[in-house]
Amino acid sequence: MQHIDNLDQLIKMALAEDIGDGDHSSLACIPPEAENSAKMVAKADGIICGTEVGERVFTLVDNSLKVNILKHDGEPIHKGDIIMTIDGHAGSILTAERTALNFMQRLSGIATETNRMVKMLEGLDTKLLDTRKTTPNMRLLEKYAVHCGGGTNHRIGLYDMIMLKDNHIDFAGGIVAAIDRTRNYLKAKNKDLRIEIEVRNLDELQTVLNHGGVDRIMLDNFDTDTLREAVRRIDHRYETEASGGITEQTLRQYAETGVDFISVGALTHHIKSLDISLIKN
Repeated sequence: MQHIDNLDQLIKMALAEDIGDGDHSSLACIPPEAENSAKMVAKADGIICGTEVGERVFTLVDNSLKVNILKHDGEPIHKGDIIMTIDGHAGSILTAERTALNFMQRLSGIATETNRMVKMLEGLDTKLLDTRKTTPNMRLLEKYAVHCGGGTNHRIGLYDMIMLKDNHIDFAGGIVAAIDRTRNYLKAKNKDLRIEIEVRNLDELQTVLNHGGVDRIMLDNFDTDTLREAVRRIDHRYETEASGGITEQTLRQYAETGVDFISVGALTHHIKSLDISLIKN
């Protein structure tokens, strides 16, 4: 898994939220010296993601726990598969259980849904992108899950790419003003960031094509016929991205227009977690 600087901090916050002043259920009925073994089992088919996060949850609760990962991130899993085993203090295993599952179920749900949609694009060159519509403080993990599912990560945040959306354009005074001010800003700040601009119709697209100065054009809420015409006009001079109102039912139709990327916010903000459980081994 890619290195995430604040992963331990994120996990500790999640554990603190759950444990509070103590896991009194386990403290009340599990002898402190009790040792046991547990296994994490898939209850549905999908793509596993977050195993190293889960492992870290267990070891942050009790670094004497022994975790053995049997299914690695990005691998397909099937109902009944054992994902990992955990051996050690029984109370520690139970204290870490829910937090580990919460991370792994959500990340596996994202990876599974991404993989399902990526398969809809087989045979085409269009890549499936995620967006910034992520759970606060979970963005890097959720984008990692998209990657594990075969999707492509878009920009991480506001800092690593310029995205001139409709409000930027309207507030700046139009497309030309937004592009020119952006390029002047990047030059003044000595920053080398790619520029993407959103257009809402073919007239706005033509303005961008006449003016230039961008790297990618986002074609927002275009129907497939209009999108196909837009891609034809752009003619590979700029990268193209389709966004807005695209569902799994229409995904392949949009990709067949020849657009380079399709961004789907639902990959990270409208996901059903994959069912995983932890049981005594």
